[in-house]
Amino acid sequence: MAAYRARLKEVDDVLDKEEINLTALKRVCFHGIPDEQGRRALCWRLMLNYLPGNKSTWSQILAKKRELYKQFIDEMIGMPGPENLDDNSVVDVTFDDHPLSLNPDSEWQTYFKDNEVLLQIDKDVRRLCPDISFFQQPTDFPCQDVVNSGGTKRLHKRVQHSFLNSANVERKGLGVTKIALAKKKASEDYAPMEEGSEAHWEVVQRVLFLYAKLNPGQSYVQGMNEIIGPIYYTFATDPNSEWREFAEADCFFCFTNLMSEIRDFFIKSLDDSESGIKKLMARLSTELKVHDPPVFQRLQQQELQPQYYSFRWLTLLLSQEFPLPDVLRIWDSLFADEKRFGFLIFICCAMIVVLRDQLLASDFPTNVKMLQNFPPMDIQVVLSKAAELSGRRSEGTIR
Repeated sequence: MAAYRARLKEVDDVLDKEEINLTALKRVCFHGIPDEQGRRALCWRLMLNYLPGNKSTWSQILAKKRELYKQFIDEMIGMPGPENLDDNSVVDVTFDDHPLSLNPDSEWQTYFKDNEVLLQIDKDVRRLCPDISFFQQPTDFPCQDVVNSGGTKRLHKRVQHSFLNSANVERKGLGVTKIALAKKKASEDYAPMEEGSEAHWEVVQRVLFLYAKLNPGQSYVQGMNEIIGPIYYTFATDPNSEWREFAEADCFFCFTNLMSEIRDFFIKSLDDSESGIKKLMARLSTELKVHDPPVFQRLQQQELQPQYYSFRWLTLLLSQEFPLPDVLRIWDSLFADEKRFGFLIFICCAMIVVLRDQLLASDFPTNVKMLQNFPPMDIQVVLSKAAELSGRRSEGTIR
C-alpha cells in the first residue's frame, strides 16, 4: 500500500505542474498508471500527443479539436441528398446526383461504396471485448444529432447484419496468418439502442467509420477495432464527466495519432520496410535467440515460425492476448516507451521465455496452441521479465 501511495504521488507531482514534463511523465507512467480520478485517461492523452505539456493551451486545443470532430459527423454521417425526406417523399431523379446515378463523382456512389467498409466495421464492433459488458451498455453522452435523426444517421441501419459475410478479412502475404485470429467470441452480437440512445459499441463504430473515410488510402482493416477499444474504454469510464462527455472526439484523435505510428503494421506493401511487421518479427526472433538460446533452437527445430503466433501479438499490441485490465497496464508501458514500440518486442520475448519449460517439453501442435492462446498469467510476471530482458528496472505494478 505504501508503494502504491508513493506511485500516486509520483504521477501527481508530474501532472500538477503547469508545464508538464513529458519525459518525466513517461518515466513514471512506464511502471503503471493509477486508475483513480482519470489519471490514466489524462496520461494517455498526453503520451499519444493529443495534449501538449503546457496546460494553458488545453482549453483552446480541446475546443478546436472537438468542434472539428463535430464537423466530421455533420459532413460524413448520414445519407446524401435532401434532408428530412420521409418514406413518401418524391425525389426528382433528373437532378445530377441521385441513387441511380452512374457518375463516379456521385455522392450516392460514395455512399454505397462506404457501406462495404461499414459492413466489416459493424461486424467487428458488435463483438468488441465480449468478456466485459461495457460496450453493450448505453453511453451517458450519446450524439444527439445522430440518435434523434429518425434513424437516418444510425450507421447500423445502413447494413443488414444478417447478410454479413462471416469470413475474416485476410491480410495476404504472411502465409497462414490473419489480422485478427480471434479467440474471444461472444455468444451473440450486441444489439443497438432505441431512438434517443446509443450503446458504446455504436460510438466506436462511428469513430472507426470516420477514420476510414478520412484515411481512404488505408481505410479500415480488421483488427483496428481491437486497437481503439481500450482507448475508448479508458476515456469513456473517466470519473470526471467533463472529460467523459467528449470521450468520442478525444478517442478519435488519440486513435488517429496511434495509428500514424503503427499503420505500417496494417499495410501489406510495407511488410518488408524498416517499420513493417516482418522486421518486428525478425527483431523478436533475434531477442529470443540472445536471451534464451535453447527455446529459440527448440522453436527452430519444430519450424514454429514467429508469424504463427507473434503476428497478432505485434500488430494488435497484445490486445487479444490478455484481459482488458492487463491490456491497459501493458499499454501504459508501451505509450510511455520513448523507443516505441521497442518495449513491445521485449514483452513478446518475455511471454515466450516465461513458458520455456512447457515449450521445451512439448511437441509442435501443443506449442502452437499454447502460443496462439497464451495461458492466464499474472501480467506483472511478464512485465518484470520484459523489464529484465530490456535492461530496465522493474518497479512493481499498478492495478
